[in-house]
Amino acid sequence: MEKKIRLALIAGGKSGEREVSLAGAKEVEKALSREKYEVRRYDPATDLARLAADAGTIEMAFILLHGPLGEDGTMQGFLDLLGVPYQGAGVLGSALAMDKNLAKILYKQAGLTVADWEMAQPEDQTNPRRLLACLSLPLVIKPIRQGSSLGMSLAKSEAELSEGLIKAFTYDSEVMVEEYVRGREITGGVLGNKELTALPIVEIIPGEGYAFFDYQAKYQPGASREVCPAELAPEVTAKAQAIALTAHRALQLKGYSRTDMIVAGDSIYVLETNTIPGMTPTSLLPQAAAAHGLPFPALLDRLIELALAER
Repeated sequence: MEKKIRLALIAGGKSGEREVSLAGAKEVEKALSREKYEVRRYDPATDLARLAADAGTIEMAFILLHGPLGEDGTMQGFLDLLGVPYQGAGVLGSALAMDKNLAKILYKQAGLTVADWEMAQPEDQTNPRRLLACLSLPLVIKPIRQGSSLGMSLAKSEAELSEGLIKAFTYDSEVMVEEYVRGREITGGVLGNKELTALPIVEIIPGEGYAFFDYQAKYQPGASREVCPAELAPEVTAKAQAIALTAHRALQLKGYSRTDMIVAGDSIYVLETNTIPGMTPTSLLPQAAAAHGLPFPALLDRLIELALAER
């Protein structure tokens, strides 16, 4: 009988996406083969000292944290110090992808198309005219280091822009305002370390009443519909997959990632890249992996293999 891999499943944490993380961990734990893995659970909100103490007996960690203190390079750095390998991006890639402003600068440098944007100043909350002088409504307001669309809003007027900025600044000290691109929302997964595979593209169709794929549209059952593989012209699919690969490389990622995009006319705009995408069997990246021939348990095996190969 093969020796089991001792795996630390790290989930929970202190971000606004704690519940999403715990729900994902439940599905991952259920899907991990009991024959192959001995799984131990750790919650960074309470278990960091225990994780450090156990590090010598852990062969790898599976990080299932979203948002600050989990997806931004902090947990990755902690595990690097402990000498524990983990799936996905390292410290640098995690931090770059988490900072939506820096990520957009790197996308542009790599030749990708992004919507025009400006960083907001705190004084813009009461008078956003400076932003309106260089950007056109409608505008999307985003805290730069939040996931799951937390603190995000769509402004169609100056008053809504003010409201949106006030809301976003409660989530982060840095807020980005970008022009809203109307089009088809798609996402492209990437798998691999040195040799990368672009997964089938998924189209996300938010339900009636959702201006965009916001927190509720993401997590409320039935609020959105996903089509995988997306019903796009073959050349559009190929272009979107190439963009997902370029974004992955531009942000110095490894293991896996999922880049969100908008197809508008002949252009494909890059929105952002997720370094720890949602991980339930019905989440977007697992859906794409399944369409590629990797059902959920096999996808987890592959991510673990990629993490151990980097060791």
